[in-house]
Amino acid sequence: MSIKSDRWIKHMAAEYGMIEPFVEDQVRAGVVSFGLSSYGYDLRVADEFKIFTNVNSAVVDPKNFDPRSFVDVQTDVCIIPPNSFALARSVEYFRIPRNVLCLCVGKSTYARCGIIINTTPFEPGWRGYVTIELTNSTPLPAKIYANEGIGQVLFFESDEQCETAYDDKNGKYLDQIGVVPPRI
Repeated sequence: MSIKSDRWIKHMAAEYGMIEPFVEDQVRAGVVSFGLSSYGYDLRVADEFKIFTNVNSAVVDPKNFDPRSFVDVQTDVCIIPPNSFALARSVEYFRIPRNVLCLCVGKSTYARCGIIINTTPFEPGWRGYVTIELTNSTPLPAKIYANEGIGQVLFFESDEQCETAYDDKNGKYLDQIGVVPPRI
């Protein structure tokens, strides 16, 4: 398995629609950077957020998720309360080939502000908008800027295709649109 370069990512985006919309150069001027980088792609966060709240005294249960656990917000700047959490989605739609595994890591700009970005791997054969988990680990409110960079996706290509890809299993997060909470 090898990590893939900007040339490979650009080819896969153009030929196979692996990332749409695809930003061919890294955009940096006055924003948290996004677009193609040397060995990855900096994805953007959309303007749709689910901010967790305890107003309704709901319990967060991955097997029986209560939608009263969060408040839906559509905004250009999301404020995550202190020591709290939000879900968001990527601007980009991804189509992962059968011989590729992706990992998304947080951008250092947000990490230096105490914002932890967590996404699960993008498995071979997965496609959809990425649900992004945002944790504010600070005792202060934190701003997240929509349509700007939020994390870097790294692409690992195997020399062979996996035996069973995510789409073969009809995975529960396949073709997800919007911000998707836990499913069983």
